[in-house]
Amino acid sequence: MDVLQQLFEQHFHVPVVRIQPLQGELGGSGRRIIRLFGEKARAIGILYNVREENVAFLEFSRHFRRHGLPVPEIYADDLAHDAYLEQDLGDTTLFQFLSENRHGDNIAAPVIDAYRKALAILPRFQVEAGRDLNYKVCYPRSSFDRQSIAWDLNYFKYYFLRLAGIPFNEQALEQDFTRLTKFLLSVPHDYFLYRDFQSRNIMLVEGEPYFVDYQGGRKGALQYDVASLLYDAKADLPPSLRQQLLDHYLASLGDYLDLDRNAFLHHYYAYVYVRIMQALGAYGFRGFYERKPHFLQSVPYALKNIRWLLHNVELPVALPTLIDAFRAMLGSEKLQHISTEAEDVKPANEPSPLTVRIFSFSFHRGGVPKDDSGNGGGFVFDGRSLPNPGREERFKQLTGKDAPVADYLNQQDSVQQYFAHVSSLVDNSVREYKRRGFDNLMVSFGCTGGQHRSVYLAEQLAKHLRSKNGVQVVVRHTELEKMGK
Repeated sequence: MDVLQQLFEQHFHVPVVRIQPLQGELGGSGRRIIRLFGEKARAIGILYNVREENVAFLEFSRHFRRHGLPVPEIYADDLAHDAYLEQDLGDTTLFQFLSENRHGDNIAAPVIDAYRKALAILPRFQVEAGRDLNYKVCYPRSSFDRQSIAWDLNYFKYYFLRLAGIPFNEQALEQDFTRLTKFLLSVPHDYFLYRDFQSRNIMLVEGEPYFVDYQGGRKGALQYDVASLLYDAKADLPPSLRQQLLDHYLASLGDYLDLDRNAFLHHYYAYVYVRIMQALGAYGFRGFYERKPHFLQSVPYALKNIRWLLHNVELPVALPTLIDAFRAMLGSEKLQHISTEAEDVKPANEPSPLTVRIFSFSFHRGGVPKDDSGNGGGFVFDGRSLPNPGREERFKQLTGKDAPVADYLNQQDSVQQYFAHVSSLVDNSVREYKRRGFDNLMVSFGCTGGQHRSVYLAEQLAKHLRSKNGVQVVVRHTELEKMGK
């Protein structure tokens, strides 16, 4: 700490009057980041004992500033004591700005504009500043080459797949990794690769993007960094917005080189996959191995991206064992448990509670209730396959809300199995709707008369959902209302 105060006082010629640690145990890099205040000045101090990374960051920062790129000014450094002092860019990251200005998939225009600005600047790092960069200071490799890719893929294999208990044939997976690596390296890869180009490493100063944490940069392909930003797990950008931003990046990239769009896209999604695997390896190492569970909160978002890719993208290289591992990840009970726990962590921008409106109705009378929320969709479940209490005289005047009917249905194995499937489906939607900031979910149960089975099921689901945080339940029994019950 003393060395940072000395650097501050030597640069600003005023004493340090206050210090503020900015990164504690939640950080994954091992750096100590401290804000230092003078009477009319402030700066960020870094203490980190990996000299090679410090050298790379300082060299890159000065090089990028010579090219007019928005990165922090380096005020002073003392590499003998693993310290340097840089410009304070404030506290607003692009990720924070996004989190505070979205409602589910509805993202405010200023956020989208900030993403567009960042992506328009990215080609200047990759092409313009990358031409005369001193790649000799890169750490740990000067290029995203076969060795770098192997490190990332093995990181994913041993710290995520192994520790998550995902089964795989190691020899077959290695063969897939070999094919994937060959395919990745078949694209030009002599541009600057930022390596960790994601929303937490982009600071916003008066609405303009500034860039940090590029010390892991090296030579590489253009596709990697844009994939990093657009598939940044917890940012959870909607697919339509990802496509718009990709198009904007490609248009900007075309100002700096002759771009073959089809050739770029031919390799793009392979880089999306390898970036997601690198991130999952990091989550597994920090979360499973180092037992820092907050790192696992990003896993559900990464799995969501994988699910989308499996449904929407066909890679031009065969990776059958890897694809099977992805599918096993999506079906893993252990990872599903992580997903459930992550849903219990309330985001700072979480809107009002999700309202689940549950209806019972008669297929023979009023039919399926209409959705008047404007949301559309939801579930309609047919309970007519279940045992019918209405066929027994003792239940004819009762309803599914009455204890004798509920007790009767509770004793039926088919009813219990049915409800288990229903509650599982609804729980998945509730988790996803809450995470995406949706306001309404509608669930309707129908039976023959709308008096017994459908009413019972609606009441049981309401009871089940009322135990969940952030869920408001409204129940209506359309046939019972007509009967005055």
